[in-house]
This record gives sequence, structure tokens and C-alpha cells, in this order.
Amino acid sequence: MREGTAKTRSAVAVALLASCAAVLGAGAPQGAALAGAPLRPAQAPQQEQAGTDCDVYQSVPPSSEDGPAVKAIKAKRSLVIGVDQNSFRWGARNPTTGQIEGFDIDLARAIGTAIMGDPDKVTLKAVPTSGRIDFIQQGRVDLIVRTMTINCDRLQQVAFSKPYFNSSQRVVVPRTSTARTIDEAVDGKTVCAATSSSAEIELKRRPKVAKIVSVENHLDCLVLMQLGKIDATMTDDGLAASQAAQDQTVRVVDGEVQPSVMGVAMLKNSPDLTARVNQVLADYHANGGWQASYDRWLKPYMLNDAEHYWPVRR
Repeated sequence: MREGTAKTRSAVAVALLASCAAVLGAGAPQGAALAGAPLRPAQAPQQEQAGTDCDVYQSVPPSSEDGPAVKAIKAKRSLVIGVDQNSFRWGARNPTTGQIEGFDIDLARAIGTAIMGDPDKVTLKAVPTSGRIDFIQQGRVDLIVRTMTINCDRLQQVAFSKPYFNSSQRVVVPRTSTARTIDEAVDGKTVCAATSSSAEIELKRRPKVAKIVSVENHLDCLVLMQLGKIDATMTDDGLAASQAAQDQTVRVVDGEVQPSVMGVAMLKNSPDLTARVNQVLADYHANGGWQASYDRWLKPYMLNDAEHYWPVRR
């Protein structure tokens, strides 16, 4: 399976990623990255756009048929999937093998191989958080499998698969911080989030936040925290857990906000591709592949069994 060339990073980010690679190589401690911050049972997702009503679970029915979009992808002999390469345990480059690996990467490979029938016809392309929708709309990728929350605003711009993971927003702080709750961690503070992310949307709703620092990728927030430039980071609970697992000088505070679900994103005018992805997701969950991937990559850090995170309409 081929991988696209990553976008050039800033010098400080490159330096941090090098240090993170050392952490990845050594392996994170097998313990509770969210110790002291237990998750509540999953709740029905709340919409992120005030006054907007949409169904984040709604998608086209699963199908194994090849429609025009799938046939066009097969004709070019390459399915390009946008992924992350900086999120520990979700999508991160292994410094030993040079390969991108993690929970979302397993899913991307399962989808790609099922549709193309050959893993060598699947290309993984690194995409920044802020560029996910643009990469789809500009035709630079066919799919995005990158901890992407489904919300009403995004549903106007791209199509989503059925949800494949329950999520929420949590806050990461330095271990030296005295904050114990989200309000204590962000009120009157400088808080970081990825541009165009669900976390940034949430922070903009909070008038007591002193300053929001927006970055291209959520890992850039960890750079700034290590440099003492920010007080806290808001991000998806899974990514918060990965940061705490990756760097033992930070921790996740109690509490979560904005329950939501993640999905695979693609163009709105390719319903047959969406249907194929939905079929792969159904099969991947039914045959145990989804849980096996969760147990391998996420279970030691998320503190809940796999089914807690499999979305079910409530």
C-alpha cells in the first residue's frame, strides 16, 4: 500500500514529531492515560450548529454494488484515502517501519482493500485537520478516515458514512496545572484547538476563554503546550487520550462535552461510494475486525470496552 507525501511542517513541529517518534519507538506505558477522568456512558450526540436540525446517523443504505463513482475509482486503479500521521494510536508513523499505523489506519485499509480488491491499489495520503473538507471537494482524496466528527455544517459540504465511533470533547492540561474540570481548565486561559475542528467550535461558544489558538493539526497543540505557550488543549476524547499516552507530562481533566460521532467523509455526489463504505463498516464490525483494532490500539487508553464506542442510534 502506497502512502502520499506529507505536507511540509514548521521547524518546531518537525522537532516535536522527532521526539514523539522516540516515544512511539519506546512504547507508551500500559496504563490508564485517562486515570482519574472516567468517561460517562455514551449519550446521544448534540448538534454543533445552533438552530440546525440534522440526523448524524442518517446515510445511504449499505450496498456491495459498484456504481459510477466506484467504477471511476477502479478505472484509475487507485483509491486515495486521507488519513492522519500525527495521532498516536489513531494514525501515526512508526519510526521503525516508516509505516502509518493505528485504529483509523486499520479502518482505511479495510475499506480500501474491500473496494479495490488489492491493497496495492490503495494510497494513504496525509491530510491536516484543517484541510479535510477541502481535500475532498478539490478531488485530492476519495475518502477521509481521520477522526472526523459528523455535524450539521459538514453534512452540507460532504457526505458521511454511517458513524463508526462515539466521541466527545475533552481537555488536556500540563500535569502541573491545578485544573480539575473543563471550566477550570479553559476559563480565563489560552486554549488550543485544531482549525475547523469540533473543539474549535466548542471553544468559540465559551465567552470565558481568554484566547483561542488555532493550529493546523491537533498535535501542534502539544508542541505549544510543551513550549509553555498555551494553558490547555481541547480535542476529541480519543485524541486527548493519545496525547496523554504519548507525553506523560500532560493529563486529561475530568468531564466531557459535545457528545458526537465520527464518520468516513466523501463527496456528496457519490452515493454509491458511500453505500460501499457503509457495507464495509457493517462487515468490519460484524466480523470482529473493528473490535480487534480497538483492543490493539485504543483499549489501554480509553478505559472502556469496545462496544461503548460503537455508535447505536438512541
